[in-house]
Amino acid sequence: MMANRVFIATSLDGFISDRDGALDWLHSVPNPDNLDFGYTAFMEQIDAIVMGRKTFETVCGFDCDWPYTKPVFVLSKSLTSLPEGYEGKAELIAGSLGNVIATLHQKKRHELYIDGGATIQSFLKDDLIDEMIITALPILLGGGARLFGELPDSLKFEHVQTEVLLNSMVQNRYRRRR
Repeated sequence: MMANRVFIATSLDGFISDRDGALDWLHSVPNPDNLDFGYTAFMEQIDAIVMGRKTFETVCGFDCDWPYTKPVFVLSKSLTSLPEGYEGKAELIAGSLGNVIATLHQKKRHELYIDGGATIQSFLKDDLIDEMIITALPILLGGGARLFGELPDSLKFEHVQTEVLLNSMVQNRYRRRR
């Protein structure tokens, strides 16, 4: 089975970053036990990450070591090389999404984590998302980058599971119905 999966958090009003592109609101719910909300289990199911340039640049700006142990492929039309210090941590990839997926499958990468708002929206426009795990935090941002954009046609998903996390966040899992 091959699958393109999303694992992402949103505000109640559907934003994945605030008006300034910041993500600090993701820590608005106290998490004293540092739970990962299923992220480790999710990462065990995938064998590569596909993210957009903006998401890659955001990750590069985190004050921590490179957070990924899986291969990372950065979709970009504008980057011609990775920033200094990130060679070997990620690989640039470009082209139509169909060609990108075919290239990754040739590299034996079949279970893909699709990350980044514009990238997720592009994959959805091409009907290339098989599963979404979306965690809603109890905060209204009032603006920012939306998770979903316009689609040429509606896409039907089936609800698989709901879990309440820390008595305040709701994590929903959906599978594409084809």
